[in-house]
Amino acid sequence: MKRFLTLWVLAVLAVVAVRAQQAKYVFYFIGDGMGLNQVNTTEMYKAELEGRIGTEQLLFGSFPAAGMATSYSATNSITDSAAGGTALATGSKTYNGAIGVDKDRNPLESVAYRAKKSGKKVGIATSVSIDHATPASFYAHQADRNMYYEIACELPQSGFDFFAGAGLLKPEKTADGKKATNVCSIIEDAGYTIARGMEQYREKAPEADKILLLQEEGAAADALPYAIDREEGDMSLEQITRSAIDFLSKDNKKGFFLMVEGGKIDWACHANDAAAAFNEVIDMDNAIAIAYDFYKKHPKETLIVITADHETGGLGMGRSGYVLNLKALGCQKVSEVGLSKLITDLRKHDHPTWEQAKAVLASSMGFWDKLPLTWEQERMLHDVFHSSLVENKVKFTTSLYSKTEPLASAAKQVMSQIARLGWTTGDHTAEFVPVYAVGACSELFMGKMDNTDIPKRIAKAARYK
Repeated sequence: MKRFLTLWVLAVLAVVAVRAQQAKYVFYFIGDGMGLNQVNTTEMYKAELEGRIGTEQLLFGSFPAAGMATSYSATNSITDSAAGGTALATGSKTYNGAIGVDKDRNPLESVAYRAKKSGKKVGIATSVSIDHATPASFYAHQADRNMYYEIACELPQSGFDFFAGAGLLKPEKTADGKKATNVCSIIEDAGYTIARGMEQYREKAPEADKILLLQEEGAAADALPYAIDREEGDMSLEQITRSAIDFLSKDNKKGFFLMVEGGKIDWACHANDAAAAFNEVIDMDNAIAIAYDFYKKHPKETLIVITADHETGGLGMGRSGYVLNLKALGCQKVSEVGLSKLITDLRKHDHPTWEQAKAVLASSMGFWDKLPLTWEQERMLHDVFHSSLVENKVKFTTSLYSKTEPLASAAKQVMSQIARLGWTTGDHTAEFVPVYAVGACSELFMGKMDNTDIPKRIAKAARYK
């Protein structure tokens, strides 16, 4: 009897302890396009680079709470990033293309707004433009994701404390093409400091009340460079995450909510560029490591949740036979986009030769030097070279976010063949997406769930109003 009472008391105390938990600091990481296979294959790729078969866990892959979520929208089994982002932000399904509104175009309240109402500081960050679908779903309410100017105008209206991304896609043109006041002026007039690049951020952040961190002037507004293409001085998601934590922690005793999107996993998978995609997953994991360092200092008050809005590309591990060769991807040194630029430079030469093209492919992809090609693979590459660079019959390959040289596209296809990876589409699929969590109330994120459950459970863990 005594033992029974002891066990009963311990059980009650455990329940009370769980109920007493509250996530004062919330990190919400969204890997755009990151399905279960993107995570699994990245971990297997890391293991093969170490010379063994198996998995080398990503940091977030080691988190104690794990589950999976469905991703369908209100109008289709396959969601787009707008409906997917809105579900992850607001806990409500909507039609494809919608930003922060329901099926009837009524505004929805995101978990970020609930955090703000509860007295928390709020940050929204991404590796793509800050007016893109996923980040926009947390602060904007528009009928169409392509209303970039109108979305950006809602950024200062949110009152959120920290924003970061590559840039703004249409800072001076409305959805109907009319010229308007530069939205950067509107943002500054609302009390935001705009910092261009990390050096400017370090100068301005100490005195700023609210801030928008963008890439330096002259850099692309649509996205940060792919991790595989990154050069010294390029802004990274890891830097953005560290800056967000520093800024949101400043003079703050009430806690914060921070959403960070790894947006270019999706871009690489739309292009079926496996090496670029896996490097983007690793890059987001590096950003998560910054949050995890914060968690280790505040383990009882911090919650980190990682998920995705959908899977992109229909990635499959295996083409024929029971074999993978993922380590081959380690020979690829640039993204398909980066390779396309090198081939465009080659096109500028008078009468480029096959030997010159082979040299570019060898240095960028490891072909011939490190990765033997079959006769059929070399013949395909040569035929594409001759057609596009000798005969100038150029038909650029397009995916949702890129337009690339035919030879770059062919080389990427050969790399997938060598690695024994398959792709079913250049668009999204309806596959499950992973969910991982660590910290306060992380047990809420175990098992199978719908994407709309995730923000609701975050709000519950943090006790938002």
